[in-house]
Amino acid sequence: MMRLRLAGKSLVNRRGTVLLTILSLTIGILLVLGINHLRTQVKESFNNTLSGTDLIVGARGGALNLLLYSVFHMGSSTHSIRWQTYEELTKHSQVKWAIPLAMGDSHKSHRVVATTPDFFAHYAYGKKQNLSFAVGKAFAGKYDVVIGAAVARKLGYQLGDKIVLAHGIAEVSLAKHDDSPFVITGVLAPTGTPVDKSLYISLEGMAAIHEDWQSGVQIPSPKKTSQQTAQKQDDHDHDHGHNKEEHHEHADDHSSDEEHDEQHHDHHAHDQSLSAIFVGLNNRAATFTVQRQINQYTGEPLQSIIPGLALAELWQLVGSVETAFNLIAWLVVIAGLLGMTTSLLAGLSQRQREFAILRSLGAGLWYLFVLVILEVLLICSSAIVFAIALLTFLLWSLQPWLLSEWGIQLALNFMTPQQGYYLLAILLSSVVLSLVPAFNACRRALSDGLLLKH
Repeated sequence: MMRLRLAGKSLVNRRGTVLLTILSLTIGILLVLGINHLRTQVKESFNNTLSGTDLIVGARGGALNLLLYSVFHMGSSTHSIRWQTYEELTKHSQVKWAIPLAMGDSHKSHRVVATTPDFFAHYAYGKKQNLSFAVGKAFAGKYDVVIGAAVARKLGYQLGDKIVLAHGIAEVSLAKHDDSPFVITGVLAPTGTPVDKSLYISLEGMAAIHEDWQSGVQIPSPKKTSQQTAQKQDDHDHDHGHNKEEHHEHADDHSSDEEHDEQHHDHHAHDQSLSAIFVGLNNRAATFTVQRQINQYTGEPLQSIIPGLALAELWQLVGSVETAFNLIAWLVVIAGLLGMTTSLLAGLSQRQREFAILRSLGAGLWYLFVLVILEVLLICSSAIVFAIALLTFLLWSLQPWLLSEWGIQLALNFMTPQQGYYLLAILLSSVVLSLVPAFNACRRALSDGLLLKH
């Protein structure tokens, strides 16, 4: 205890150099702990995004591209799937449920996904947790929309609000579906997945707003233009006191036209193309068999992927990036430890008087040896404490931003057994490096003692 107190007072006496050494070590340890925690949390967040879905079906192309745009809403599909393919897939004996997805629109940089109410019944995340509604319910009408928790929080939307969707997925879009506003009927509970940052409409709604669109440009149909002209003429006649019976007759005709349009939209909803299909099977043992059958489908070029295997492939691709970040963090730690060792070696010549006084008071060479090692342990332990405190503060302050902007929920408790092994390795490395200045201090003290005797 006496040696520890003496080591602390010695460090305080050289506080300028010691503080700089602690700062450099703190930064390195912070990077090691932070990068490892971020890596594990991002993996866990990605792995928890989709659960209970056995296959994802899309147009033939890259497996990772299909995974990214269908599950994580990154990028876009290169080709589409016919509705007839989806209908044939639902008739497969091993298919328990299938969820069609159509994408391509957005709302203030948030993706819009057209699907069926089955999405809210079968989509699961985490440990097979189903989606739930914070308020409201699933869409029922053609122009109903369900929004994620992050969309509602960021844009301040509530039930009953009307919103306008934009054509395409660009952050700024001039092509908007102003003529077909949607009404918010439900807000999903937070999930910590891309679902929170998305909007969900019916396939009929998607077909309706794109009926007059070709190649990203709205081209009003002659039929709709004539209906609008007839409606204006009807209003004009009504304002000038035309025969009421004749007006009611015309209104009935117009009502029948609207019913015809409704049926027309519903028909086209089942003729539109799809971006992807989530599939759940009756028996998971048949996964590879069904996957092979889908990949060999002759109706159109398809591919099916197993989400877990596709994620494993993704982590293999980014594994080199993880290694690079970890290597940089460890290099910073090593540089800090070497700087600490160099600082101690450089300061030995200035501590000859200190060691001489200790020797005169009866301190042996072993006492000085242990004293230097304790100083190193105090420096390294202080850096570890500061790094843990700083990382806790950063996680606490950045957690809301990471969740809203990136959909990543970082746990505040980052101390895992692996992190403990890292800290233990840093402490042991500091002790090993401290042997150099400790031996040097003993050698100097011994040579000074011999000179005094001589």
